[in-house]
Amino acid sequence: MPPQQDSLDPDATTASQDSAAAPGAAAAAEAALDPAQALAELQAKYAEMSEAYLRAKAETENIRRRSEEESSKARKFAVESFASSLLPVKDSLEAALATEAGTAEQVLQGVHATLRQLQSALESSKVAEINPGAGEKFDPHSHQAISMVPADQEANTVVTVLQKGYRLFDRILRPALVTVTAPK
Repeated sequence: MPPQQDSLDPDATTASQDSAAAPGAAAAAEAALDPAQALAELQAKYAEMSEAYLRAKAETENIRRRSEEESSKARKFAVESFASSLLPVKDSLEAALATEAGTAEQVLQGVHATLRQLQSALESSKVAEINPGAGEKFDPHSHQAISMVPADQEANTVVTVLQKGYRLFDRILRPALVTVTAPK
């Protein structure tokens, strides 16, 4: 008969439980203690992580390079649409210069047609005129005062426009050159 275990002895109970779980735990403990196997696992993980890092680095470099190329192309061809809309204007002017015969009225009509084409090209590219009317209040953000003249009107009022200004969206390309009234 096997010796009976004393149910009051806690060490005996723990030992019997350990021996029952020992085959799997012992193998895991032995594997964890085997330095060669642990080193091989760490080297495999290192190789895997190193490869993932190199792939991520290469992908980041590819994205940066593509982004630079796209940015360069965008800068290079930014005015393509505008330039294309000006070509018919150039063609009209060349045709007018090639035609030597014609009345002054025909030449004037051709110049007006060319001006309309140019105006249309500017408008399609969102270039707007700044053309203040006489009596309009001077705006230092879109007007440039060339001279001041004494007048009976309120000070800093536009008297004449010497040259129209232009803006692209909210950016001033050229302010309108104006004469304004002087303070009294």
